[in-house]
Amino acid sequence: MSELKQRLTNEMKDAMRAKEKQRLGTIRLVLAELKRIEVDERIELDDTRVLSVLDKMNKQRRDSIAQFEAAGRDDLAATERFELEVISTFLPAALTDEEINSLVTEAISATGAASMADMGKVMALIKPKAQGRADMGAISKLIKAQLN
Repeated sequence: MSELKQRLTNEMKDAMRAKEKQRLGTIRLVLAELKRIEVDERIELDDTRVLSVLDKMNKQRRDSIAQFEAAGRDDLAATERFELEVISTFLPAALTDEEINSLVTEAISATGAASMADMGKVMALIKPKAQGRADMGAISKLIKAQLN
C-alpha cells in the first residue's frame, strides 16, 4: 500500500475516533475514489497516482466553489471549501511563484522549446515535479506566454 494511501486510512480512523463527521466523510470520499480506480484498472495505486487523483479532486472542488458562488449557493460552496481544505492537507507544500517560474524556464531550456508545437515536451518535463504542488493550468499559461 502506498504511503499516502496508508496516511489517508490512518486519518480516517482518527476522524472516526474524534467523531468528526464532515472530515470523515471527505476522507472516505477520497478513499472510495482511489478504490474505484484500483478496481476499474486492476492495479495498486502508487503515491504518484494518488497525488494526481488528489490534485484532480482539488481542482473539481475549486470549480464547484466558483459555480456555487455564482449561483448564490453559499451553503454548498462552504461544504466544498471544507472538502478542499481536507484534501489539501494530503498534498505536498505548494510551489511558490518563483519556483514555478524557474521550473518553466529550466524545462524550456532543457527541451530546447522554441514554439507552441514544443509545449507538450515542456509540460511532460514539468508535470512530475509540479503535480499536486501547483495548478497545472497556471503553469500552462506561463509556458504559453514564454513560448509566444
